[in-house]
Amino acid sequence: MPTVCDVMIMFQRITCTRIGDGEFVQDVAREAPVAIFVNGRHLTTVILSPAGLEDFITGYLYTEEIIRSPGEIESVRIEENRISVLTKDPFRRGNVKKTILSGCGGAASYIDTQKLPAIDSDHMVAVPEIKAAVDALPAPGVLEAVALADGSRIVACSQDLDRHNALDRVIGRGLRDGFDLSRMVAVGTGSVTSEMVRKCLMAKIPVLVSTGPPTALAVEIALETGLCIVGSAGTPDMAVYAHAERITGLSA
Repeated sequence: MPTVCDVMIMFQRITCTRIGDGEFVQDVAREAPVAIFVNGRHLTTVILSPAGLEDFITGYLYTEEIIRSPGEIESVRIEENRISVLTKDPFRRGNVKKTILSGCGGAASYIDTQKLPAIDSDHMVAVPEIKAAVDALPAPGVLEAVALADGSRIVACSQDLDRHNALDRVIGRGLRDGFDLSRMVAVGTGSVTSEMVRKCLMAKIPVLVSTGPPTALAVEIALETGLCIVGSAGTPDMAVYAHAERITGLSA
């Protein structure tokens, strides 16, 4: 779960003027450009909330297929606006690999689901467990939240300006804590995109639940790869968009 210290780091107190009501002090979300280096090579630069960066980098490198387990990381050095990672294979190149994209000349022409891992899990979750996990998410605010749930119990939760970064963070936390992600449910805020589907597939998470609806492409990929998507959770419009066989109690 996010610590009080982490949440404080993610916000900055500023003075502003409310129309017709004078000056007041407000906590606003901080964002920072962070350059990622792997084995001395610049991999990419991301914009994210400046806290919990070791969880983020573990999850990010895993979902981008740069590492296959946290044990492949030799060291992580976190500096201002920079994360430097050494892997146990010092010659491993750090190239971001978008496995769902296929095309010529670096341009994506279509989604190739055959290049994505398929979910092979008998894990199921009940509707009351989903509702309890959604209720346990942090209150809606500026930051997006993503959690790992074991049944109705939240075992890890991360927040970020971007829900994709929050998902990487919580995956990283789960990997570092040794959780079996194939028996977990990812529960988050906002809409479900194809990129969130891809990250869940890479982490072998069989069920993705969110408070917003999915995109059509997210549903298409999920149907072909075995991922269960539950959208608009916590609202009267809650629905299962892919692989409803993973959810029990739908007729209740």
